[in-house]
Amino acid sequence: MSTLPPCPKCGSEYTYEDGPSLICPECAHEWSALAAETPTEGDKVIRDSVGNVLQDGDTVSVIKDLKVKGSSLVVKVGTKVKGIRLCDGDHDIDCKIDGIGAMKLKSEFVKKV
Repeated sequence: MSTLPPCPKCGSEYTYEDGPSLICPECAHEWSALAAETPTEGDKVIRDSVGNVLQDGDTVSVIKDLKVKGSSLVVKVGTKVKGIRLCDGDHDIDCKIDGIGAMKLKSEFVKKV
């Protein structure tokens, strides 16, 4: 029994390794063996604006002025946010910003420090 993943294109179970790649003999699809080791659909990976993987407790920097909805406050570019928490939903970062308080941010507006 093979422990290789099935082909992501056609679902064939007859995949084989060729160096760092995996190949499907039925549809000739090739993909990286490293891509097969990435987390499954159930494990959501949250990335910052440049593609770095974010984790709980990371420090991030805001890359764009962000208006705080319902107030006249603005989170300025370059504001560092320490000890983020990842959460589900549209805004995937839960944090506390000095001078503003608890907020939720979108990962597309931050960069890992």
